[in-house]
Amino acid sequence: MKVKTILVSQPEPKTESSPYFDLADKQKIKIDFRPFIHVEGIDASEVRKQKIDLSEFTAIILTSRNAVDHFFRIAEEMRFTVPDSMKYFCQSEAVAYYLQKYIVYRKRKVYVGERTFTDLLTILKKHKAEKYLLPSSDVLKSDVTMVLNKAKLNWVRSIMFKTVHSDLSDLDNVLYDVLVFFSPSGIQSLFANFPGFQQNETRIAAFGSTTIKAASELGLKVEIQAPTPKSPSMTKALEDYIASTNK
Repeated sequence: MKVKTILVSQPEPKTESSPYFDLADKQKIKIDFRPFIHVEGIDASEVRKQKIDLSEFTAIILTSRNAVDHFFRIAEEMRFTVPDSMKYFCQSEAVAYYLQKYIVYRKRKVYVGERTFTDLLTILKKHKAEKYLLPSSDVLKSDVTMVLNKAKLNWVRSIMFKTVHSDLSDLDNVLYDVLVFFSPSGIQSLFANFPGFQQNETRIAAFGSTTIKAASELGLKVEIQAPTPKSPSMTKALEDYIASTNK
């Protein structure tokens, strides 16, 4: 069956140069966007119950924009003034750039990894004397904990936000030719909102091994996978699939 409609389980891109828009124009298909999950902040009182004292830490490990937002939110709720001496270790340039929403670069020490958390480890190892705080969601990739423990760093995790299923009740159905997922939580949200969901002719696209595994465990057949050597991005995987299917 030809692909005419795609639902991407993420917010619509804010930039007009998104490859999804290019894909829609090139292949003459309809692509809709709808986040299946969203982030909610955890109250400062809940963070206190984790026995977190922000004044004890000399460095912050930031893996996402959400981590940045919620660290500074909690600091404000706790009436904690983040000292100029605080060091920030950002997983990527995107996270570091976003950090400027809260701090002035020239007054702070910011260290940036290339892209993955493992890339950041090399930098972290050079600063073993620091006491690190890792603001995170309730869902944390196991490799983050493994990497930090293996490096024998002095670190503490604080859950400051959580990933929850979005309410999709306004969607009468999910009758799209392709559903695109980027996390196990997105897959779980599909069944939480539509317990009787049947895949039938719907193609499932999944990004990452954990997402593919979650889909399979819930009985879904994943026909479009990324990243792969041939398709490093989801848009490339979709483009290749559509090119072969819509002949």
